[in-house]
Amino acid sequence: MQHTVRLVVPEAQMSQVAVETTKRAVASGGIRLGVLDNSKGNADHLLRFIVEGVKALLPVASVLTLRKESVSLPAPDALLDQLAGGADYVISAMAD
Repeated sequence: MQHTVRLVVPEAQMSQVAVETTKRAVASGGIRLGVLDNSKGNADHLLRFIVEGVKALLPVASVLTLRKESVSLPAPDALLDQLAGGADYVISAMAD
C-alpha cells in the first residue's frame, strides 16, 4: 500500500514542487511514526492533530513521541538517534 502525503505550510509560498523520484512502501503492519516536540507552547496539541490526520490516511503501527528539553537548543544526538531507530518517518513542529 503506497500513499503520497503532501504537507503545506500556509504561510510559505510554493514556488516549486519537488518531484518524487522514489516511493516508500508502507509495511503491512503500518508505518512507525516519530514525533519530535520542540517544547514550545501548544506544539503538543498541533502535533497530536497532525498524528490524527496521518492515522486517518495511513496505517500506523506505532507512534514514538519525544520532547526536547529546551526550545532554544537543538535536539541532542541521543534523542535524534532514538527517533532514527524507532521511526520510519518523523514529524516535527513548533507552535505558540
